[in-house]
Amino acid sequence: MIKSMTGFGHGEESNAANQKVTVEMKAVNHRYCDVSLKLPKKFTMFEAEIRKIIKEYAKRGKIDVYISFEDLSQTGIGLRYNQEIAREYMDIFQKMKEEFHIEMDVTASMMAKFPEVIAVEEKPQDEEVWWDLIEKALREAAEKFVEARAVEGEHLKTDLLQKLKQMEADVDFVEERSPEIIKEYREKLEERVKEFLEDSSIEENRIAAEVAIYADKMAVDEEIVRLKSHIHSMKDVLEEEGAIGRKLDFMAQEMNREANTILSKSSDAALAEHAIELKTNVEKVREQIQNIE
Repeated sequence: MIKSMTGFGHGEESNAANQKVTVEMKAVNHRYCDVSLKLPKKFTMFEAEIRKIIKEYAKRGKIDVYISFEDLSQTGIGLRYNQEIAREYMDIFQKMKEEFHIEMDVTASMMAKFPEVIAVEEKPQDEEVWWDLIEKALREAAEKFVEARAVEGEHLKTDLLQKLKQMEADVDFVEERSPEIIKEYREKLEERVKEFLEDSSIEENRIAAEVAIYADKMAVDEEIVRLKSHIHSMKDVLEEEGAIGRKLDFMAQEMNREANTILSKSSDAALAEHAIELKTNVEKVREQIQNIE
């Protein structure tokens, strides 16, 4: 099963304490596996493990992963009494009382309203609780991400097989037409020589030598054999599991080289037409392969 490099996945996981983690993954084409993480600061300690899990599901592509959380449990927030700050306030009030000869009627409720005497702070959280939520949400998103890639991959496979079929038809035409071109060249050559010499007596060896030179110059037998081999091999690779994009890209480059050679040797209009179509399909195949993992 081949997979596209484009895909999207979404996962959510929550617990009984009203804590929830949401993960979204999306990817586009890339030569390597490039993972970009956007996650809350409190989750940075899990970054290495998150990257490790992602690479279990994807081998290539520019992958953006977004992780967010909600914590409605109220267990992560507490109040802290800053005794030293409160003492400093009281010392100042005492000095003010002595200096200005005034009453000091400060109460605890008044003191609590002064800045920094009582502060709201986040309590240390159990890392295992959050990691359990992150991992489950991440794997859910990654599985949906892979499913989306597989669906798109099947579409790419169908399209590639159709193009390979068209390429085979063009190669078959070139293979059948090439010998006829040599035959037609010989007939034209004989007619021209006869007209020029005004004599039906022609040296067969001279004609044969000239035809042999032309045939050698226009021969595409090797290119046809290699193209057929590449087409057959590409069909086999499309049935393989795992990341096959790079292998297919190399094969497409080889196919392009053979198609270019055939086109450069095409001296016949019909042959050139099929050679151009062959070259066009090879280019289309190369473009589609860039989308495969």
